Amino acid sequence: MANRIDDYFRFQETALSVRGQRQQLISSNIANADTPNYKARDIDFSSAMSNALNNAATSTSTGAAVNQNGNLANNAMSQTVNQSSAELIKTSPNHLDGQNSAGTSQLLYRNPVQSNVDGNTVDMDVERNQFADNSLRYEASLTMINMQIRGMLAAIQG
Repeated sequence: MANRIDDYFRFQETALSVRGQRQQLISSNIANADTPNYKARDIDFSSAMSNALNNAATSTSTGAAVNQNGNLANNAMSQTVNQSSAELIKTSPNHLDGQNSAGTSQLLYRNPVQSNVDGNTVDMDVERNQFADNSLRYEASLTMINMQIRGMLAAIQG
């Protein structure tokens, strides 16, 4: 019973997690708009979402820890960042990896429309648009979860 409820909410839960991760990246870009040599970063939402859903389905079916490694690709973003992250030593296969839950171990650089003299690639117009778009989609996911809960509650109450 609990597994069915988890499966019922899994997609929207995962979408909220990936949207939250993306919101943090965009916020970081906005916060560093004046930092010299800062490179704007983002994730490919569809790839990160599919990786997160695959990882969630794998962990559910096997009971193993979620592996967050995934390759991201996007037409608007060309360069991948090979982040050297420290590997955590796990004493149990059920321990989670020390990476984010969105499956975004590789972040992408955003292609600058117009380069700055100081090497910063943050375009505030692009970042504001992406922030607003992501916020609306996050809110839509919250609304869908609320509707799912109301539907389930109505079914239980009869």
